[in-house]
Amino acid sequence: MTVRAQGFTGRHMLLATSAFFGVVIAVNVTMAWYASSSWSGLVVANTYVASQEFNRKAEAMRAMAASGIIGELSLKDGAIHYSIRNKDRSPTMVDEVIANFKRPVGDHEDFQVMFRKTGEGLFEANHRLASGDWIVEVISRRGDRIVMHEAARIDTAGFGQ
Repeated sequence: MTVRAQGFTGRHMLLATSAFFGVVIAVNVTMAWYASSSWSGLVVANTYVASQEFNRKAEAMRAMAASGIIGELSLKDGAIHYSIRNKDRSPTMVDEVIANFKRPVGDHEDFQVMFRKTGEGLFEANHRLASGDWIVEVISRRGDRIVMHEAARIDTAGFGQ
């Protein structure tokens, strides 16, 4: 009886190469799935400028959050409602409210809405939103002073818009 030592053959090389590329492809597919199903970022004209302004804008947002003013956006029957209240729930004195609606990726559906005042601290605009994710930036002003500047990500799929 003769025992033959095979060593590393072409079949071993084929299996090793297939295993390597199988792992690479599996990792790429997993990463692509996570990238397409998670937060996608925003489209900006100049990423360098946006990165330089980030800390200044973040500090201003923290100061507004500390003021205790609360803005609330709601959707109903093709209308967008916005109410703005002080910490004690009394209406905040605001002259105008503008909202910028942006898709998380791409800017072909982006639009701006100017709200009309319906009462102290209450505003409304007529506009139907397409279903899906939106990033809404709301800017409230009293004269030339910005009273509240906030942004929120909303999903309009359940609002029947």
